[in-house]
Amino acid sequence: MRLFIAAIAALAMLGLAPAALAGGPDMLIGASEDSAQQPSLALAKSQMDLAKLAGFNAIRLTALWDRGQTAQTVDAAARLKNAIDAAGLNGIHPLVSIYPRGSSQTPLTDVQRADFAAFATSVLKENPAVREVIVGNEPNLNRFWLPQFADDGSDAAATDFFALLATTYDALKAADPAVVVGGIGLSPRGGDNPTAARKTHSPTRFLTDLGLVYRASGRTAPIMDELAFHPYEDNSSVDPLTGTHPTNTTIALADYAKLVALLGTAFDGTAQLGSTLPILYDEFGVETKIPAAKAPLYVGTEAAATLPVDDATQARYYHEAIALAYCQPTVRGILLFHVSDENDLARWQSGLFYVNGKAKASLGPVRAAILSAHGGAIATCTGGLGLTATPTVRRVGTSDGSLRALVRCDLTCDFRLRLERLPAGSPTVVLPGQAVGGIPIGIDLTKRVRPGQYRFAVIAWSHQNRGKTTRAVSAPFRIS
Repeated sequence: MRLFIAAIAALAMLGLAPAALAGGPDMLIGASEDSAQQPSLALAKSQMDLAKLAGFNAIRLTALWDRGQTAQTVDAAARLKNAIDAAGLNGIHPLVSIYPRGSSQTPLTDVQRADFAAFATSVLKENPAVREVIVGNEPNLNRFWLPQFADDGSDAAATDFFALLATTYDALKAADPAVVVGGIGLSPRGGDNPTAARKTHSPTRFLTDLGLVYRASGRTAPIMDELAFHPYEDNSSVDPLTGTHPTNTTIALADYAKLVALLGTAFDGTAQLGSTLPILYDEFGVETKIPAAKAPLYVGTEAAATLPVDDATQARYYHEAIALAYCQPTVRGILLFHVSDENDLARWQSGLFYVNGKAKASLGPVRAAILSAHGGAIATCTGGLGLTATPTVRRVGTSDGSLRALVRCDLTCDFRLRLERLPAGSPTVVLPGQAVGGIPIGIDLTKRVRPGQYRFAVIAWSHQNRGKTTRAVSAPFRIS
């Protein structure tokens, strides 16, 4: 229950009830990682294999735009395609985030916005396996978008980004109406001070202003199918369960209710979904300390404000983050930043692998957390998800003539196994059990039974977030 206390408390304060469905077992759990953008498919596959080993089912790749471009360079396009193909070979869902290469490349004119939209459409057309595109990356920060403020102190970034997002959304939908267009890639914090040396906007201000611009525009079509958001904590030492910001403009993982309320205020009642808009956490990272033995693999100096943690703490924080996202209504996935560390200590050492591809101690526990989430057992969500486990059961032949059943549930389930005598179907043996999602469990029956016709029957229900109880039976068999 500790996993969801902070978020549920916030929901209660805002008068919001958690929805019946959330991310749940089908949510995307992956990584934001470009290391697989390699000059050959073989090299791309070797990098994507690490994501598969971690248990990820999604990967977010990037395509950077420069002014004047309407398509990727030949080399960049080939590298992106290799990464997408490698994801497909590993059964991993690819997403592509498209944004300007830094604030010097901000598209501010109609011609530049049209070029950007053509670039995004070209990426989509060249990669038909991509069904999801994110437009933008932290446009509320001056590192990625300028200007942030107009001369009068108003929010220029939200105004200009609205124009880009609307233009690109329309172009992508014209090219493929089924493509999912995510918007913004919003940073979790910012200053909102037009006189500051570093000019940035908080997500609270940016979303509010984006909604005002949208309403004033009179637009009758959406600008995004989902919100891409980066719910980083204040630093890597902050526990995701306790990193709430009820009195300021920052939004982190446990501030979900605040984010939903902002979306509702911005867009509810318009053609753009607001409080029900799907949310994808497309970046979340916790940096680890680099042990002395691995230090020669890295360059640069760690920023003092980072406060990296040990591998065990990283694993715990990632587990908690996945569990929070799993239970948050409208959240469809969380992507960790990264699969493998960056080698510059001034950047991100938040992967599950060191820069040389060797696993950190956090790999196993995080993979187990991902498997638990996909098996429907990582957390008990307030209000429940109403999950229904689907069981199968069959008799397993043994050389010594013993009686054995093999039970499997698609989600982690509790069950009762019955040996039923036919034709009446009356139970002769009833045994309780539990099966981890997707993993068969064998059960031996030691009780002797009379000769006759029998079958196994299993009655199962989700181990957590219980929904309907379901039943399955084996083929009949004879005991002599």
